[in-house]
Amino acid sequence: MKPSSAERKAARYARPCASIVLALSASVLLSACSTLSSWLPSWLTSPPSLPSLFGFGGGPKVGALPAFEAKAKAQLNWQVAVGGAGGGFAPAVRPDAIYAASADGTLISVDPAAGAQRWRANAGKPLSAGVGADATAVIVGTNKGEVLAFDTGGKPLWQTKISSEVSGPPKPADETVIVWSLDGKIFGLSASDGSRKWVFQRATPPLTVRRFAGGIVSRGGLFTGTAGGKLLAIDVATGALAWEGNVTTPKGQTELERIADITSLPVIAERQVCAAAYLGRVACFDPQRGTLTWSRDFGSLGGLALDNRYLYLTDDKGAVQALDKSTGASVWKQDKLSTRFPSGPVVVGDYLGVVDIEGYLHLLDRNDGSLVGRLATDGKGPVAQPVAAGDAAVWQSAAGNLISASAR
Repeated sequence: MKPSSAERKAARYARPCASIVLALSASVLLSACSTLSSWLPSWLTSPPSLPSLFGFGGGPKVGALPAFEAKAKAQLNWQVAVGGAGGGFAPAVRPDAIYAASADGTLISVDPAAGAQRWRANAGKPLSAGVGADATAVIVGTNKGEVLAFDTGGKPLWQTKISSEVSGPPKPADETVIVWSLDGKIFGLSASDGSRKWVFQRATPPLTVRRFAGGIVSRGGLFTGTAGGKLLAIDVATGALAWEGNVTTPKGQTELERIADITSLPVIAERQVCAAAYLGRVACFDPQRGTLTWSRDFGSLGGLALDNRYLYLTDDKGAVQALDKSTGASVWKQDKLSTRFPSGPVVVGDYLGVVDIEGYLHLLDRNDGSLVGRLATDGKGPVAQPVAAGDAAVWQSAAGNLISASAR
């Protein structure tokens, strides 16, 4: 069987550690010799520059903008400069505020409707991940394992340290701050002072994709994916494992072929929680018992989105797909954006949105996947999957901006 295009790309970057060291001088993000670089999510803007660092030319060719029949108007609500950030950064959306951070330590709070900056602060340290937020605190992390908490006005609350680099946005929930470290551990910290409440750890495969996603919390349960293709349900209060489900099973003769990590956030509805694995499958489970509801052979790096009918994903070939969320049956497939490296999907009002590598927001009809609208933004793609904020989509771009756009 011939390797897929995604596997061929991954193989090009799985170089000996000596090559990795050379690449580090050019600011390539790598966690260790056993971990693939952060180019892997197709919607990051880093891919075009990485091949040239390893001597493979100018990077993937971005396709032309596809023609479409305009049936919706996408509009820019606002844009705020934050600063440069990478895959560990995503805005935290609250009903009363949107928080964002940049790698240089900048933290901002923005009014969700108008985009007016309420405050701007600096953590005093370079950051590796951010932001997590609830009604009382804003949490970020550093590559030295420091976890920093601020109040919702930007003033420091506490600081603590975990075992290694903070690898994704921390998640405050139920008086606990959940933090993921690059060495594969999950920490539950006290929301009041950062003291350690519990640590969850399991063995990881020899070769993994560098993961930034974190997890989601619902009804006292943390749902998070792992290297190796498992979805875990963990009790937030105690750190005890409630259940684990196989989204996919690693296959192949080499460690590279066996990469099946879950690299994006799960999504949850009343009766199911779903996750997608890189070069693997999409699977949905009963959130209480962990029993498998259905699975499909679609690998995804970009992430998932849900509405009342469908589960949406951007697959590992760049096609946007809709599946019946109850059965997993295919509903439609839109592949006209595949050469433009679209992001994971986000529900934007009555439409579905993806943001491509050049910063265009594309609107799709949720009924049939047809392209119905387009908006040019700042020319750079998102550094993480866009987040729904009411009827708007919000994302941080590789140009250092926090952007809000909607449809009408």
